[in-house]
Amino acid sequence: MWGQLAIKAALSGVLIAIASELARRNPGWGGLVASLPLTSLVALVWLWRDTHDPARAADFLTGTALYVVAALPSFLILATLLRRGIGFPLALALGCLTAMAGYLVLIWAGRRWGLPV
Repeated sequence: MWGQLAIKAALSGVLIAIASELARRNPGWGGLVASLPLTSLVALVWLWRDTHDPARAADFLTGTALYVVAALPSFLILATLLRRGIGFPLALALGCLTAMAGYLVLIWAGRRWGLPV
């Protein structure tokens, strides 16, 4: 069990490292790699391997898509703040608060409408 967890963690870390290294050299390519659903697809593969449950996999994918939509405004706000000269720590904090607000709205809506979040 610990071996599988170590493999999952290492693979996830490699994906993040590739995205950050690409972003250092070319922000556009780094953004492309970061936006790819690689992490979600790897998590889906692990979930499928562990459960073989189509309903759980479908709920995972739906939840992932909904959380991505909820977080999108935070990326735009963070980029705007950085372009306007706001310091990185403050801009990052405000971006994170925006994402959390989006998540809270999604959780509220999910409970109201029966979404898998």
